[in-house]
Amino acid sequence: MQIIKRGEVTKYAFDARDEPVLHVKQEESFQIETDDALSGLIEDDSDNPKVHQFVGDAHVDALNAAWPPKYNPVVGPIYVEGCEAGDVLAVNLEFIDPWRYGFSGILPGIGPYGESTRWGGQCAEPRVQVIEHLPGPSGKTRDGKGKYSDKLTWDLEPFCGTLATAPEREVFTSLLGQGPFGGNIDCRDVAPGHTILLNSYHEGGLLYIGDIHGGQGDTEFTGIADETRATVQLNCTVIKNKRTPTVRIVKPGSIVAVGINLPMEHAVYDACANMIDWLSEDYDIKPQDTYIRMSCDPAFRIRTYQMVRAITIQYPKHRLNPAF
Repeated sequence: MQIIKRGEVTKYAFDARDEPVLHVKQEESFQIETDDALSGLIEDDSDNPKVHQFVGDAHVDALNAAWPPKYNPVVGPIYVEGCEAGDVLAVNLEFIDPWRYGFSGILPGIGPYGESTRWGGQCAEPRVQVIEHLPGPSGKTRDGKGKYSDKLTWDLEPFCGTLATAPEREVFTSLLGQGPFGGNIDCRDVAPGHTILLNSYHEGGLLYIGDIHGGQGDTEFTGIADETRATVQLNCTVIKNKRTPTVRIVKPGSIVAVGINLPMEHAVYDACANMIDWLSEDYDIKPQDTYIRMSCDPAFRIRTYQMVRAITIQYPKHRLNPAF
């Protein structure tokens, strides 16, 4: 199996001019070892690891020296044989094994309360919160627990925060880039067992991946989820001669249409339009019918995955048929 080890490839943009770092066949499994969003904020996986701080730390200061800051490193591009411009690249995530540690916390000035004096200013104070990832029944962290403190643990739900193909003409940073090519959308459904549909604008698709999260609350309110290094195994297939408005996700029991826009209500409009198009194109459901069902069928669910601009609308597969 082809593997890219952590540190072998580090990129901070989705750029079609980059030389591919890996060539894979369709349905060929491969592994990518990713770094965390701050390129090693936690240096080691010992019982007492060295943890850098968000403020007044040489490691973070070096990342901030560039603009945009060198946050959110990704690996890529990965060239998928048989993928061309005008196709859709279907990315099948097989598993994600988070590293022993992740981190969350507060960066002053980031998030809706990053400058607030409410609650005594606590939500504007810098803080790094280490989350330990404990192995689960498999012996791996893919089904493990997140240990926030001695009193609080939860099931890990690892997913890929940044997944993208190289855009058609522009170059977007891996920190700020979002669009029909994917990007840093921090959507919890970009997860193992799901298929993520991304537009291809170039030969080979040119896939980038990074920004793994051990888990995330809806909205990622502070802008920092459970950021972690990880090992990701995935494979890709190609849907020929297909174009989507933006990212789409196929889950075992439902489909998810993504909307990316500002202000947030426009992201909702875009996600709903994406779903109306999808049901019309692939499931023979009339747009008028979908529009009405969005208002009255409780199975339609809208999720706020990233407070910045990413919204999804979900509909279960057992509803994917005309009503009349």
